[in-house]
Amino acid sequence: MAILAVKSAARAVEVLEYFGHVREPKSLKSICESLQYPQSSTTVLLKTLTSMGYLNYDRRLRVYFPTLKVTALGDWVPQALFGNGRALEAMRDVHSATGETVSIAVKNDIYFQYIKVIQSVHALRFHVAEGTMRPLTQSAVGWLLMSTLQGDELDNVIRRANIAAGKAETVKVSDMLATVAETRRLGYSAAENVPFLGGGTLCVLLPMTIQGQPVVLGLGGSLERIRANRARYLTVLKRCARELRGHGAGEGPIDIEF
Repeated sequence: MAILAVKSAARAVEVLEYFGHVREPKSLKSICESLQYPQSSTTVLLKTLTSMGYLNYDRRLRVYFPTLKVTALGDWVPQALFGNGRALEAMRDVHSATGETVSIAVKNDIYFQYIKVIQSVHALRFHVAEGTMRPLTQSAVGWLLMSTLQGDELDNVIRRANIAAGKAETVKVSDMLATVAETRRLGYSAAENVPFLGGGTLCVLLPMTIQGQPVVLGLGGSLERIRANRARYLTVLKRCARELRGHGAGEGPIDIEF
């Protein structure tokens, strides 16, 4: 029974995420086909979400659509996460200067998670969705976040992230320890063809935490473009981090909490 309850909870979230993607009313049949859910259990799920006020059902057209109650669930989160908004200003400054995909990511256990993304304006780009999570070992963003860890904690995180990544993306612990050490020495992180083939990433730590977790400001784009602009892009990232540190001068790292 507990397993069924967990599956139902996951499907409820997936239905709401599905509407966030399609952004239009959908019928029971369309939802089932898109999410590959059985019709019987999906009928019950949609009726439950409707009775709770999270979906509106148009009986004439036989379609569902989210209500404003869904929006209310998270409309307080940006303020709680970003406080005075200076981190978001830094993101916008980097995007204006580079046009690349710019992101803010935080450590989430053995993963990193993109919590805010501004997509690239360039024709050749890699799309990153807000909320996406990846094992810490699989990106320059993760390497930089792991540079804040030491000793047994770092070793344990690498081993657990390997398990989450699967055999195809397992890394040697000694190699990853060396990568993290070099990242710590440089004070920034860079990667090519990781996590996207043909893509490049540059990122820096921000002088703040969100819910006690370190924060990375990064950008990514086509490898050719990142290579050609590496020095300038790094200068932009570092300048934004310094300016954010300047706003918190004398106060230590900014810690944004609920």
